[in-house]
Amino acid sequence: MDKRSKEFIGFENYFELFADADFLSILLNNLLWVLVVPAITVTIGTIVATLGNQVGPTREKVFKSLIFMPMAISFVAASTIWAYMYVYSPPGRPVIGFFNALINSIGIESQPWLTMDAGRLNSFLLMAVVVWLQVGYSMVIISAAIKAVPEETIEAARIDGANAWQVFARVILPQVWGTIMAVFVTVLILVMKIFDIVLAMTGGNFNTSVLAFEWYKRFFVNSDTGASSAVVVVLCLIIAPLMWLQIRTVRQQESLR
Repeated sequence: MDKRSKEFIGFENYFELFADADFLSILLNNLLWVLVVPAITVTIGTIVATLGNQVGPTREKVFKSLIFMPMAISFVAASTIWAYMYVYSPPGRPVIGFFNALINSIGIESQPWLTMDAGRLNSFLLMAVVVWLQVGYSMVIISAAIKAVPEETIEAARIDGANAWQVFARVILPQVWGTIMAVFVTVLILVMKIFDIVLAMTGGNFNTSVLAFEWYKRFFVNSDTGASSAVVVVLCLIIAPLMWLQIRTVRQQESLR
């Protein structure tokens, strides 16, 4: 439909979207989120889960509680916390941002982290917030899977002379791979729908917009129901295969049990 949802205009909204360089840039941003955030989140979660399982019960509880704690924070609250870490203070003003204070200590001038255009660095800085929030979830699920690995398989590998890395890579990892994939796909779907952090930290400016935010802007700000509906359809078409992959992964896990 057209902008006011009064006339049928076929595929015109889609033609306009994919002919718009800004929309193609938004798709690239979404692709970067998909490639970076789930992989880093699951990798760090697996490392933390493995290390946490090797310490004493008391230390494990404290260690994992600290890692899991950000899960209790809303996306907007986390965005506020990290916005203060990235905040830029002009010359002559007190430096209150953690990152700028850090680089100032080694003689580098303060940088406007969230507004700078340096190879989409600001988008990667937004991704760090999601990683911080989701590592705890990844750690808890993968840690439970690692603890469920039969101890006799680990002992057999050690008797055969396998070192710690070989035990993890060849015995533990294959047995928890289904769980890792389930966590990966769950975080992937979350990333595809990311909205709050972009809205709270940059408002979609400075080349940081994503599909969900683009829908919000076109629908609520521009009152363009036709184009916003097209954006939603594109987002759903991208998410649908991921949901199918998640269902398939869960079914595979159930069959292994």
